[in-house]
Amino acid sequence: MSVQQYDEIGEAFEGFKSLPLMRYGEVPSFLGMVGDVSGKSVLDLACGTGFYSREFKRRGATDVLGVDISVEMIAAARASEQRDPLGVRYEVGDVAELPPLDRRFDISVGVQCLNYAEDIAAMEHMCRNIHRSLVPGGEFFVLAQKPDYRFDCPSLDTYGFRCEPTGEEAETGPQVRVTALLDPRPISIVANAPRREVYEQCLRATGFGALEWVPLQVSDAGIREFGEDFWADLLTHPPLEMLRCRA
Repeated sequence: MSVQQYDEIGEAFEGFKSLPLMRYGEVPSFLGMVGDVSGKSVLDLACGTGFYSREFKRRGATDVLGVDISVEMIAAARASEQRDPLGVRYEVGDVAELPPLDRRFDISVGVQCLNYAEDIAAMEHMCRNIHRSLVPGGEFFVLAQKPDYRFDCPSLDTYGFRCEPTGEEAETGPQVRVTALLDPRPISIVANAPRREVYEQCLRATGFGALEWVPLQVSDAGIREFGEDFWADLLTHPPLEMLRCRA
């Protein structure tokens, strides 16, 4: 399911990052949580078109490898690398079937990655592969749908997105349809929204510790651009949440 829907999006996926929720919420929050990557190696799983891969390289990471299951996403990422060479490597690959890599990394990131596990066993397998790819003490950073997000809260349309349950339930949690309100054509993606205890259980079972949930914030630039009142609903009912842990 996830491969086909992302293959159909291709380069249009880059447009997600221009929407208010992404530009002033997700991106600065996630980069702020990961922190200083200077001199470190970074493995970007479910890298999409390589947005974060490129950003980490610009911020001083020594080696960045982006991996995504979608051939079209990796093609778009490689096209960006050709236009603006930064030295980022990209490979087509499934996190659930990730082979041993040519090195272990200091940092691994998974933005909307683990939520594509079909069941708990699959998520645990993904976590085990990620743990294996990190140096001892390496960090893994996650960004995903907020596990206990309530769908009856104020609409996210103002911030460029719509989020609604499909009515289906996976072993890991409810299935969710997220629509990016892009012009001229909105784009929808369907994924699971795993429960908080599922994330924690799978990560701890595969050797990760020091788990810490980190809330989404809005950047100072976002406050200046739209004012504090604009962001009130988002901050009261954030649709995204982050998680950090250590191998």
